Amino acid sequence: MSTNPKRDVFANLARVGTALSSPTRIEFLELLAQAERSVEQLATLTGTTVANTSQHLQKLRQAGLIVGRKDGLYVFYRLAGDEVVQMLSAMSRVGEAYVAEVEQIVRLYFARKDELEPVPAKELLERARKGLVTVLDVRPPEEFAAGHVPGAINIPVHELEKRLKDLPKRKELVAYCRGPYCLMSYEAVSILRKKGLKARRLEAGLPEWRAAGLPVETA
Repeated sequence: MSTNPKRDVFANLARVGTALSSPTRIEFLELLAQAERSVEQLATLTGTTVANTSQHLQKLRQAGLIVGRKDGLYVFYRLAGDEVVQMLSAMSRVGEAYVAEVEQIVRLYFARKDELEPVPAKELLERARKGLVTVLDVRPPEEFAAGHVPGAINIPVHELEKRLKDLPKRKELVAYCRGPYCLMSYEAVSILRKKGLKARRLEAGLPEWRAAGLPVETA
């Protein structure tokens, strides 16, 4: 410890910045924000080798962003807390506001996909409680089981066209997935609109919903 505590704090905060310097590690954080996962599961989901996945996870763990537990031969990881989700959201806002490349990608690729304004989380909660909308979780079942918006129906996006009969025809549908840059909800809204259904997407995803202190159900 030096004689300058402020610099000591900054030096340790820099470890967090270093941990976030890899797009693969940021993707791991997005996946761990949905549910606890093993090293092998993360490797499969991202197309990364198990060895490289383990190395990336160690850097995230050393920075205090994730915690792990051993279960037999496997190690499972989860986020250290909702503050990690809030940090990622803040980083996204800064990137969209001040990094030209991020702003351009969001404007050209994501914003143009929304013909209607996305639904803010608190508005969705109020409308869902009144029975005005059907909430559609298009993530994989294991993520839905780990936590979802109360009353949501789980239909993974790749099953959506085959299961349209399971959806009410007269209610607006609001789809959500992993977060603001997750393409599954955009794809779901596109499919539903092409079938003549009224559909929008949640402004962000389940991790941001939980971090905002809104209620979450588990299967």
